Amino acid sequence: MNTRAAKAKPKAHVNGANDKQEFLELYRQMCLIRQFEEACGEQYSRGNIRGFLHLYIGQEAIAAGVMRSLRAEDYVVTHYRDHGHALARGLDTNRVMAELFGRATGLSKGKGGSMHIFDAAKGFMGGHAIVGGQLPLAAGLALACQYKGTGGIAVVFFGDGAVNQGVFHETMNLAAIWDLPLLFFLENNLYGMGTAAERTRAGGVDIYPIAGSYGIEAAMIDGMDVLAVREATGEAVKKIRAGEGPKFIEAKTYRFHGHSMADPARYRDHAELDYWLSRDPLKSFPKMMLDRELATAEELAVVRKSADDEVASAVKFSLESPPPAKSELFTDVYA
Repeated sequence: MNTRAAKAKPKAHVNGANDKQEFLELYRQMCLIRQFEEACGEQYSRGNIRGFLHLYIGQEAIAAGVMRSLRAEDYVVTHYRDHGHALARGLDTNRVMAELFGRATGLSKGKGGSMHIFDAAKGFMGGHAIVGGQLPLAAGLALACQYKGTGGIAVVFFGDGAVNQGVFHETMNLAAIWDLPLLFFLENNLYGMGTAAERTRAGGVDIYPIAGSYGIEAAMIDGMDVLAVREATGEAVKKIRAGEGPKFIEAKTYRFHGHSMADPARYRDHAELDYWLSRDPLKSFPKMMLDRELATAEELAVVRKSADDEVASAVKFSLESPPPAKSELFTDVYA
């Protein structure tokens, strides 16, 4: 049973109104992602979203925590469970949802769908369906930042399944040799599709030590703790911007649903799922805020309603948006 979680560092000291507003924003981002994903699941069941759909429910603390340390000049590239990263990066909720609906108003004109959310203006260089395929692209983006002297960095998200790909090692090696401004962020949700990580890796479920083979500083954190994610990412990004080369973070997390909407997840036992559900960041984080008197129940309710309303508006926008014209089959295609 996969119930092993990383031990988080003590939460950062809370200091007045500024921290309160920061925490409320972190909570709002997690609520937005959770409600967005739940709405996606519902719309998939209704036939409004087709193809593959991989939900980020359970992993919201990672996307919300990482993006707080990034700047406009930074790049983000990720895997196909990409909606949470897109929303946390600030992509337009309406256009992200419309892309899943396959509508012309989507970020990729309805041509990319769930696994391929892009917004170059936000430095969000897409979700990628090929396992590990985003890793060398991230190295190229980091090289561009280094070559142009923009001060920007690249962050690449990947799952535990990607570390068994040869391209993972090739990218790690090149990033270390060239001292690229690149943050490798491993979202270890303990399963590659329906197979537990402990059955596919000779080294076990703790993966971060492998970075040491390439001379890359690495850390493992609790991916269910948004403050632990924010703190670890902030430290790593600060070092990368200071010219210390690439860094590696492994966050232990858990997806509450199956690999995709087509996966009933019968390979996981109830005790394991119950354990991780008890660590739901959408429950533990607001509880912490209430316990430490950082927010009232009314303030938290306002945040949740704001996220709910935004998602409801996005669904309405998508339903009312037109599909791409047939002529779009011949646009945006390289010859």
